[in-house]
Amino acid sequence: MSVPILKNFAAGKWIEGAGGLVDIASAVTGETVAQTSSTGLDFKAMLDHARTIGGPALRKLTFHDRAYILKDLGKAIMERKEELYELNFYSGATRKDGWIDIEGGAGTLFAMSSTGRRHLPDDKILMDGPAEQISREGTFMGQHIYTPRHGVAVHINAFNFPVWGMLEKLAPTLLAGVPAIVKPATNTAYLAEAALRIMVETGRLPDGAVQLIVGSVGNLFDHLTGQDTVSFTGSAQTASKLKNHPRITSQSVRFVAEQDSLNASVLGPDASADTPEFDLFIKEVVREMTVKAGQKCTAIRRAIVPAGLLGAAEEALKARLAKVTVGDPANDDVRMGALVSQAQRDDVREKIAILASEAEIVFGDPNKVEVIGADANSGAFISPVLLRCNNPGDATKVHEVEAFGPVSTLMPYSDLDDAIALCNRG
Repeated sequence: MSVPILKNFAAGKWIEGAGGLVDIASAVTGETVAQTSSTGLDFKAMLDHARTIGGPALRKLTFHDRAYILKDLGKAIMERKEELYELNFYSGATRKDGWIDIEGGAGTLFAMSSTGRRHLPDDKILMDGPAEQISREGTFMGQHIYTPRHGVAVHINAFNFPVWGMLEKLAPTLLAGVPAIVKPATNTAYLAEAALRIMVETGRLPDGAVQLIVGSVGNLFDHLTGQDTVSFTGSAQTASKLKNHPRITSQSVRFVAEQDSLNASVLGPDASADTPEFDLFIKEVVREMTVKAGQKCTAIRRAIVPAGLLGAAEEALKARLAKVTVGDPANDDVRMGALVSQAQRDDVREKIAILASEAEIVFGDPNKVEVIGADANSGAFISPVLLRCNNPGDATKVHEVEAFGPVSTLMPYSDLDDAIALCNRG
């Protein structure tokens, strides 16, 4: 069986990379499920196409016109969602995980469409407040307006939500009348490519409104201008590197980064082990550890509880985590699938080792896991891991190092001021 080769979408055409193919492995079996490359693409031509064809086409439309396009794109995703769910399993995600990504992605299109039709005029220009009288006699007036920028929005996305992450950026971009070039993370590019195909095949996207790069961005950054915007989702390290690209700084290109942080959840001081709030806290910590195998920006990395409840919280978390079944995400008996890749599993293990220098592992073994319907060594499986840090005020790594997987650190606080201080360290 031949391995499918993902295609870039440039200047209205689906284009296969001209060599240098990169294998994308199934997170479940380790087998190659797709290949990808952007070799041979003319990145300057892609930017020019967006600026000269896509931008003008979008700017001819009113906000309501663009909003109805978003609605139709969302409908198309929903009508063909099963195609995406089939691919979703390759990423190690369960169907429930995929629901967040796929149907949640369609939901962002619907929400932005509704917002555009309810809150924006059926016009091409948005007025910003009333006209201002500047001269005493009223012979000099001023009026602020919003109009689309005449550049390109470059979206560089993360691997964990290839559909939702793409659509949550595309929806406001298209509504604003700006063309986009999307660069999905390689590990799950097959989902982004499939979702874009569905949208392109509706015929509702104006030529040049959206283009796709399924490999490296090559010299794309060298051709950016001050009218362009780069939106990046990923690590702080990569964000810093891109933000300091010579072209970004010399042309004052707008750069927006959503990068890693260590979220925390605090159990209030008036809770006790027999309260509904305690049960809800335990449930949500475990949910955030295991949904998408913990590969979420919103995952609770630090569970902060009153010092007197540290033991009770640990036992409750361990009891709930013990019920989590790991394995093939397509298996109905599995609650948590795999990490996106073996490389990601290696990274999570390295980060756990760093955290373990300041905290004790009280549940799970990062190097051993029992799986259902799959091979633990072939797939990128890992056990949920709970750590306990007894002295978080004296620690640093538990507030700075993120293991982007099913990992959380339990820690005590003495009073609310202490809890707030611990939260702010993330």
